This record gives sequence, structure tokens and C-alpha cells, in this order.
Amino acid sequence: MERPSVEHSHVHHMDPAVEYSSSKFGMWLFLGTEILLFGGLFAAYAIFRAKYPEMFFEQHKELNREMGAVNTCILIFSSLTMAMGVTAIKRGKQKLTAILLLVTIICGLGFGVVKYFEYGAKFAHHIYPDTSIFFSLYFMMTGLHMLHVFIGLVILAVMLVLTLKGKFTSKYNTPIEVGGLYWHLVDLIWIYLFPLLYLIG
Repeated sequence: MERPSVEHSHVHHMDPAVEYSSSKFGMWLFLGTEILLFGGLFAAYAIFRAKYPEMFFEQHKELNREMGAVNTCILIFSSLTMAMGVTAIKRGKQKLTAILLLVTIICGLGFGVVKYFEYGAKFAHHIYPDTSIFFSLYFMMTGLHMLHVFIGLVILAVMLVLTLKGKFTSKYNTPIEVGGLYWHLVDLIWIYLFPLLYLIG
């Protein structure tokens, strides 16, 4: 993996290699706390599902599998474009990187739109977080995940603007790589949420 050159230290007042390592280490620590957070919710889901198996099985049928599957495809594709964007900037292709970041952002917005209609359908059928323990966990887990998607979109939007301004090059691209790690986590969490909530129940 190519590391930022020493020349960049004149701009950022920090050794680029140290900045690179510190940024990645900090992001991995943050991702670890996020995994613990969702891990707690997954554990809570498993406990209550074991306690009320019939109720969970019946109520998971109320979820829209088609919308969930569409959102899964959207996020997996966005993870691919994000990875391609990181590769592109490492090769110094700023324009291609900007395009791929934009596509990733559009995918994230598409995920939010699908989720908006899915939530709307639930509310139209008078299904709310206080309907049952299943829907309490459903809204909590998917709502928290949606919050992470929004945060990711803000990060990607900032990366897109900075890329268009020429702030990132083949030798300095740590923020895009770190932002990509965050986006991949958002994708990974959904890959676990979809089968757990929509398929297994």
C-alpha cells in the first residue's frame, strides 16, 4: 500500500506516515465501538426472539422483503463503488474518484428513499415502535443504522467536495480511505440486519 510522501508534511504539519497510521488506527477503534454497539442490539434481539419465538416469526412477515432486498443490493453496490473510488484516488484519478463518490452518495440516498417508503407503509398500517418488542427492536436497529447512513453521506459529500477541489492525490488520500472504511461498516451491518429481521424473523 502506497503511503503519503514526506513532501506532504509541509502542508499538514504532521509526518504523513504518522497521520496515515493514526487516522486508520482511530477509525478502526471507532469501528470497534460501533460493532460493540450493534452487537449489543443483536444480542438483545436473540434473547427476546428466544423468549417469544412465535411472535417474532409472525411479525417479521409484516416486513417488506422486496424493499429490504433492494436496499441490500443498493448498499453492496455502493460498497463496490466506494472501494473503486479509493483505488482510483490512489492511482491519481481525481475525476473518476469524484464520479464514484457521487455514485456512492446517490446509492446512499436511494437507500434512504426506500427506507422512507418502508417506514411510511408501517405507519400507514399503525405499526409503531411501541407495537411490540419485535417492532421496537426493528425500528431501533434499522433507525440507528439509518442514522449511520446519514452520517456516512455527510462524510462522503465532504470527500467529494475536497476531491473536486484537488485536495487529494495519489500520495495523499487518507481521508477517502478512512471514509471508505466507515461506509463499508455501514454496508456490513445491513448485511447482518437484512437476513436477521426480514428472512429469519
